[in-house]
Amino acid sequence: MSEKKPIASPALFKQISDWFMTLPHCQVLGFKFGDAHYGCMTVCLPFKDELIGNPATRVIHGGVVTSLVDSTSAGAIYTMLTELEAIATLDLRLDYLRPAKPDFPIYCTAECYKLTKQIAFTRATAYQDDINDPVAYSVGTFMRNSVREVPS
Repeated sequence: MSEKKPIASPALFKQISDWFMTLPHCQVLGFKFGDAHYGCMTVCLPFKDELIGNPATRVIHGGVVTSLVDSTSAGAIYTMLTELEAIATLDLRLDYLRPAKPDFPIYCTAECYKLTKQIAFTRATAYQDDINDPVAYSVGTFMRNSVREVPS
């Protein structure tokens, strides 16, 4: 197993990840920061009844899983940056492979596998107790844009 490379700018990433977890949609959905290293980030979505999409099956709504994957994928990009940038989702494709089991958290581990001057390319896996039994797979592209102020 290869050694995990450290985050490019730990201070910048901490500032961004702390700010990220205070965003209204992250708070309402209940996202919890998991782990991060260079090019990779994991976020946990605890199960909440308010997030159920189908009351008969108690399965979390697909839009919630999409938000988890999109947000975690963007976060993975910030592990590779040394200066603040705005990140915008250009394209996000999700393949839902199975419904998530009710009453259990969903995790997302995302990787930024290619970073160019203008575009970041990501892939992500949403899963519950085993990353090898995914709920969904994703690939995404994000536009990079420099900014001058750090969010407060």
